[in-house]
Amino acid sequence: MKFGTKTIHAGQHADPTTGAIMTPVYQTSTYIQEKPGDHKGYEYSRTGNPTRKALEDNIAALESGKYGLCFGSGLAAVDSIIKLLSPGDEVISTNDLYGGTYRIFTKVFEQFGIKFHFTGMGNIEKIASLINSNTKMIWAETPTNPMLNIIDITALSKLSKSNDLLLVVDNTFATPYLQRPIELGADIVMHSLTKYMGGHSDVIMGAAICNDENIAEKLYFLQNSCGAVPGPQDAFLVLRGIKTLHLRMQRHCENGKVISDFLSNHSKVKNVFWPGLKSHPNHDVAEKQMNGFGGMVSFDLKGNQLEDAIKVVSATKYFTLAESLGGVESLIGHPASMTHAAIPKAEREITGVVDSLIRLSVGIEDVEDLVEDLDQALNKI
Repeated sequence: MKFGTKTIHAGQHADPTTGAIMTPVYQTSTYIQEKPGDHKGYEYSRTGNPTRKALEDNIAALESGKYGLCFGSGLAAVDSIIKLLSPGDEVISTNDLYGGTYRIFTKVFEQFGIKFHFTGMGNIEKIASLINSNTKMIWAETPTNPMLNIIDITALSKLSKSNDLLLVVDNTFATPYLQRPIELGADIVMHSLTKYMGGHSDVIMGAAICNDENIAEKLYFLQNSCGAVPGPQDAFLVLRGIKTLHLRMQRHCENGKVISDFLSNHSKVKNVFWPGLKSHPNHDVAEKQMNGFGGMVSFDLKGNQLEDAIKVVSATKYFTLAESLGGVESLIGHPASMTHAAIPKAEREITGVVDSLIRLSVGIEDVEDLVEDLDQALNKI
């Protein structure tokens, strides 16, 4: 079954009672048992729900995994994955990552005795130098948020396996349409399904996918015991969104290329960050491990002025100033004051998140309108 067919059919079965072609929304908290323990596979909807199960099976198939688990948000998925660790364990993470992930690592889990090392992941030797007897996990985003750095997943997998470490890859920006980390050697793939997978800015949800039965059992235990699960209506919405994932991602990629080319030639723009540009430092790695370069584009302005960045993001018409990304509509954001405000300024700027950096989630509108919108906003500075 090819990818586009999987988005529509994987994990999906017609309702046996009515023949409904769409997965029903099983809006129930509990299920009838004939006698204690004798039920039809479901006993309580925190533990399992048929609508959620259809989505979990679907995303597992898309990521070439055996086991899929859905959570109430992307951060709830992060939370459960880090709970696989114990006090005293250490994690090596990319230093350019979503601010919410950085916050839960440093403000929540560090107080429980888990230590995090943040580093650029372009150099395998540098990562290897941080490994010690307490290291248990490597955490990577690729492309990274918001600098769109590309990390070589195959190289990370070889390093993690040779040191008996878990490799977790946040695949939110790429989606399984563009990149499948499990095929490249990752142990766990996580998503904020809120973004491209749902695709319509109408749901909050996260996911974790793996192939190892032991890891899956531990995650299922945490999912049920800690209870950060999504409701069936949200699961239905993400299932519906995934059916057009391949079509949407094609358009996101096409529009992303046009926007990055336009910005690269604009007199007000200093740098453009998009993996599809040949000038991107890891363009060759992106070509090797991805099927396209996505719709996320970041750029900074000449002069590095905060005031200019605020003026631009506040002046667009079709690019809506808002948190999040990955919807059909185009969004514009200012990472330093929005998505990455939780990261101290000095640490942000080391990775390139300067005050003049602007992040775009390029939607699927007519790209001529998007170019015109950015041009008029940039010409206000």
